[in-house]
Amino acid sequence: MATLTGAHALITGGGTGIGAAVATALCAAGASVTLAGRRRENLDAVAAALPRATVCTADVTDEASCAALVAHARKTYGAIDIVVANAGGAMSAPFAKTNLAKWQETIAVNLTGSFLTVKAALADLLRKEASPAPRRVIFIASTAGLKGYPYVVPYVAAKHGVVGLARGLALELAKTQVTVNAICPGYVETPLLEATIANIMKTTGRTAEQAKSDLLKSNPQGRVITPDEVARTVLWLCEPAAQSVTGQAIAMSGGEI
Repeated sequence: MATLTGAHALITGGGTGIGAAVATALCAAGASVTLAGRRRENLDAVAAALPRATVCTADVTDEASCAALVAHARKTYGAIDIVVANAGGAMSAPFAKTNLAKWQETIAVNLTGSFLTVKAALADLLRKEASPAPRRVIFIASTAGLKGYPYVVPYVAAKHGVVGLARGLALELAKTQVTVNAICPGYVETPLLEATIANIMKTTGRTAEQAKSDLLKSNPQGRVITPDEVARTVLWLCEPAAQSVTGQAIAMSGGEI
């Protein structure tokens, strides 16, 4: 595996789950990382275990907050080479009971947040100074960006938007060093999955085991994706061997997609 020594990665949603796993993997490969999220205590806990990490609380739905995040990142480790737009969230409800506020909230954190994160760091990614570090944009989307699911329509719409964002931006930046891709995992062992299971238990009366079993039926392998698997895919996309891989929506779903 190629080393990422000298590279600087910005990771949103870096305090738990996939974001924390990505930070650990990139640091192990030699990169310095800036971790962003809403809960400082989670970010600090992840950063404490890493050799080269700084943290910054940020709201990815706010343009000024994203600009401040990038300024903090630059001040600490210099220009950003890799952006992993991972922050997101989902709510579950029948479409008829989904109000405008919940719709807008879901679109904002998943789609607009991805746009604002990359927009704030774009000047760094396109800088003309030579650097051995890869230039990468990686969106953490979902299988919900590739197919429909009931009761999470705003999330499905937002993640389809993230996949479209990746495809369009990849073509726009194709003649630069920057590659742009989306990773689309199925159910991953994260706090978001735990919240989904808790909601199923609350609304159906099923046990946690029954709820999880129902979710796993969508994965032909019958298993949950681990954050480390997603992190290793991020790492692969950062290697020179992946320079021609751009504009892709990479499904990690045990064959569901």
